Amino acid sequence: MSRRPRDGMSDGIPDQTWGTLPGGVELYRLRPDGAVELADREGARELGPEREFLRFIDDGQFAHYLVGDAATSPERPSNATVKLGVVGPRSAFTPHAHGGEHFVLSLGHAACGLYDADRDEVCDVPLTPGMLIRIPEMMPHSFANRGADPLTILAANTGYGIDHEDYAITASEAERRAAGDGTAAGQGQLALAAATDYRALAAALRDIERVQRVRGIGATTVRERLAARLRRVATALEVRR
Repeated sequence: MSRRPRDGMSDGIPDQTWGTLPGGVELYRLRPDGAVELADREGARELGPEREFLRFIDDGQFAHYLVGDAATSPERPSNATVKLGVVGPRSAFTPHAHGGEHFVLSLGHAACGLYDADRDEVCDVPLTPGMLIRIPEMMPHSFANRGADPLTILAANTGYGIDHEDYAITASEAERRAAGDGTAAGQGQLALAAATDYRALAAALRDIERVQRVRGIGATTVRERLAARLRRVATALEVRR
């Protein structure tokens, strides 16, 4: 089937760009409105949740794997997973902790709530387009989209895909493990448990949940909204028709 723009596919990546790509090469365009376009030598199209995206921790959040897959784990390694994520407008992930370290590149106006164990408090780190944050393994956190449009992120995790039981440990899951419920515990979970105080982890995650309820999701500033509009204008000018 043809995937040319006149067949209803994306025209954000011009013919003269995708038409020159060698076989097997993929070109992604991450638009400021949160949409993701993919081009190869056959044409260009916009990726959509119904085919190319997987559920990403919560309903309404999506991921598209670039390296590894949802089944990546220490027992089925690809060393790391790298994926595009789309975070819904004015929404945040359920607070969680990953079994491996985590890198997130924000392409919009976001925020990351983190539990600081040294200070015993939750801190909120605002992120603007182009900022990348590294989160150590097992650090409680929650990533939020402060904007009114879908937010595209590039996320890399060492060792774990979404399907692994240690990919995103929520407060409820930490409490279950703290209670000693070893139902369906895998080898990776048992190894992680030896180095984790799940009761303390659950308490930290509940702290982040409480802060989210009280403060809500931070809004974008007037300057940030103006910058977002200018970024869209610049993007439109850069795309040759």
